[in-house]
Amino acid sequence: MYGDIDLTRASERDLTQYRRHHVGFVFQFYNLIPSLTARENVAVVTEIANTPMTPEDALRMVGLDERLDHFPAQLSGGEQQRVAIARAIAKNPSVLLCDEPTGALDSTTGIVVLEALQRVNQELGTTTAVITHNASIAQMADRVIHLADGRISEVHANEAKLAPRELSW
Repeated sequence: MYGDIDLTRASERDLTQYRRHHVGFVFQFYNLIPSLTARENVAVVTEIANTPMTPEDALRMVGLDERLDHFPAQLSGGEQQRVAIARAIAKNPSVLLCDEPTGALDSTTGIVVLEALQRVNQELGTTTAVITHNASIAQMADRVIHLADGRISEVHANEAKLAPRELSW
């Protein structure tokens, strides 16, 4: 259930509306449009959202307020991933799904990306799910869910959370 919508019984149209207005996606590979600036890549999402934040505010939240008018090729991998996070959060989603958000990054850059995700989670109150093979990232989560063969095999609360900078890769 999400609000008053039973997602297991929702039509394709209703699921599309749910994803469009309530879910932000962050992918391992940034999926930025190369011919658009960071600001324009974020604006693509704000144009279809009900209550978006400005692209500038979203980019500021992930620490890229000085890189608004740079194209993806002018940005590092970590900066591109933060643009992707800004794009995902700009529509003010209630759920943020992140698929291997640090998978293509070195550990130092990965920590910067995790700090951005943590800031978004804390400041916007967004439910954030990070799917990763990097077990150390679980140390910063509220709850850890392990999957095996497509099924939940273990769930536990993380009582001693670490900050991203305290993680060891």
